Amino acid sequence: MKITFFGGAHEVGRSCIMVESEGTKLLLDAGVKLGKETEFPLITDSELKTIDGIVMSHAHLDHSGYLPHIFSAGYGGLVYALKPTFELSNVLISDYMRISNPSNVTKEGLKRLQKGYKLVEYNQEFKVKGLSIKMFPAGHILGSALILVSDSRESLLYTGDMNLRVTKLLDPAQTEDLSAEILIMESTYSGTKDTFLPEKKTIETMLSSIKDTISKNGKVIIPSFGVGRAQEVLLLLDDYMKSGLIPKTNIYMDGMIGKAMRIHRHNVIYCRDELQKRILMNDDDPFKSVNFHNVTTRQQRNRIMFGEEAAIVVTTSGMLTGGPVLTYLEHMANNPQNKLILVGYQAEGTLGRALESGAKSVNIDGKKVEVRMTIEKYHLSAHADRQQLLSFVGRVKGLRKIFIVHGEPEKSEELREALKDKYDAVCPQLASVYQT
Repeated sequence: MKITFFGGAHEVGRSCIMVESEGTKLLLDAGVKLGKETEFPLITDSELKTIDGIVMSHAHLDHSGYLPHIFSAGYGGLVYALKPTFELSNVLISDYMRISNPSNVTKEGLKRLQKGYKLVEYNQEFKVKGLSIKMFPAGHILGSALILVSDSRESLLYTGDMNLRVTKLLDPAQTEDLSAEILIMESTYSGTKDTFLPEKKTIETMLSSIKDTISKNGKVIIPSFGVGRAQEVLLLLDDYMKSGLIPKTNIYMDGMIGKAMRIHRHNVIYCRDELQKRILMNDDDPFKSVNFHNVTTRQQRNRIMFGEEAAIVVTTSGMLTGGPVLTYLEHMANNPQNKLILVGYQAEGTLGRALESGAKSVNIDGKKVEVRMTIEKYHLSAHADRQQLLSFVGRVKGLRKIFIVHGEPEKSEELREALKDKYDAVCPQLASVYQT
């Protein structure tokens, strides 16, 4: 197999990897890298027209956001994805188009994209010309998948983003009965210090902090990825509120989170059995809780920001690169009674990373905003940590070569150091090409 890394190498974002074999060119993911400037995969438009198929690991924009450009550039093939990935990526891409309005996308391209999806299922093999593909649960977000690509000689397993812990929504990634000679794996939290605390302890500390802010009539803002993290946080808050562990308070959903909640409800068959039974047998639908309120107007947002009631706001975007969170931050950051809680990865160059690093003032739409509110970080990850990544590698039978991607350079290199004695482990550079 010939493998080209057009994105996601020595960085987090714009995942885009081409696999060539048996006269077939397959693209694994097609993402963008969001930050001060949006960065795209380093693949030419002429090369895009030669692709035979695109297989999506999941819906997040760093894995799907380049699809509109690909179809605008003249790609006429199919995008293979699970049903939740198709529906969620539509919402995320629509939101991205509205906020960023990228110049490399046409209306015709967006129309072709809508007609270009081919739905597949977990554990059901399908073919793209000379290559066989199979998808397995990845545990990251709804519909996320590990992708196994096989030719007549060898197999390649691509993790996309994966999680090896049980969450409110999902079971862990599949680790049984996996075999491949080549592994392309994420390394978001692969550094030597990346060992997650027991999630129960993290959640208890976070909820205690939220309770303290609410008791002082402050407001809590939780910027979150609209797909995956937001649903986990909302279900968590709702459960604890119903149990009385945090006082009853309005929980506001702003951005495209409400749409994503409906998609989760309609695709609950892809969630944990426990969640399905809770809805189908007990008539207890956590996606439609009375504690949740959709923010749909500027007037509602103003009442939340300037009103006297305590409130919890779960809003996009997770790294504060755009969306409603910037409005809340602009008007609420100067009040020390308020609190901003970060629950996900904050990429270099983002406003979220600046706040995580202790910035006392930030620039929002050309305005200098003093930060007097409390900033806290709680690790509620949808990724595997270092020990889980090492454990996963050990479960893949027949493995000989590993490409380490989707991580900050130093973290990826630290994982390579741990693997190099047993495997041919490589941290590829952007635009690098390998023949297996």
